[in-house]
Amino acid sequence: MRSAVDRWSPADLPDLAGRTVVVTGPSRGGLGQFTALELARRRARVVLAGRRAERLAETRAAILEEVPAAELEEVVVDLADLGSVRRAAAGLAGLGPIDVLVNNAGVMGTPYHRTGDGLELQMATNHFGPFLLTGLLLPQLVASEDGRVVAVSSQMHRVARRAPTDDPRQQHGRYQRWPTYGQTKLANLLFTYELERRLRRAGLPVRALAAHPGFASTHLAANGQYGRAAGGRATILDAAIKAVSPSTPATGAWPTLVAATADLPGGTYVGPDGLFEWGGSPRVTTSNRLSHDETAQRRLWQLSEEVTGVRYP
Repeated sequence: MRSAVDRWSPADLPDLAGRTVVVTGPSRGGLGQFTALELARRRARVVLAGRRAERLAETRAAILEEVPAAELEEVVVDLADLGSVRRAAAGLAGLGPIDVLVNNAGVMGTPYHRTGDGLELQMATNHFGPFLLTGLLLPQLVASEDGRVVAVSSQMHRVARRAPTDDPRQQHGRYQRWPTYGQTKLANLLFTYELERRLRRAGLPVRALAAHPGFASTHLAANGQYGRAAGGRATILDAAIKAVSPSTPATGAWPTLVAATADLPGGTYVGPDGLFEWGGSPRVTTSNRLSHDETAQRRLWQLSEEVTGVRYP
């Protein structure tokens, strides 16, 4: 990858004709939409994977408005519901080889809630669902002969004081939404590094990378706090985030696009090059020491296999 001083932009993306990319969490106005948009602009077949069919239709319409010839497909999946993930993966089996899976979907700072699988909502959506989806789609990623899995993490991984390796069906102490969110973002990195190690050991033609958007003005915080992006306090919070964010959702997607397409080795982490990595041009960066704890990586992997019932590679 060229250095950040070369000021990467979507114009540097390669031609992706003939390649299939699955992007989770492509809500209109979010990182996923702009990730999908630029990939479609470069002629990739893009599969929009989100919770609600009507929201997927909105994103599809927004992309087609800019790229009328975009090749788009849609699949409904709620990553907080392991059954939904299995059904979605079964529906994606007909796609044939998958070149890139972008695990972008996530929730942030939600009130305490247990899913139907008995999992805390943030960990279910941000880690266990993507873990299961990746495992179920791995044969198709292998079939591409140069597959790639990209996890969208966050600088919030740095607030986690320990890895999320306790029993996920039990609440340990008082629930704190922001430390829990930080643990889910740490989990994204623990997962990526362990997956990369296992892929290399198995000799499979798939790479695992991660990216973070910096501080981008998405609706994620408002949705997490209030379950909506507009109306009352949600509108106030959303406006405040937009006022102070150094990145738009479009530029916040750049590190993900680099991780998904650039000639980078597995295990690479990409983020913005600006102050505190809040914004700027994408570059290869580093995550904290805890994310590189191999004992924590292995323990989280084992726990994830137990929770989801999938074992790979």
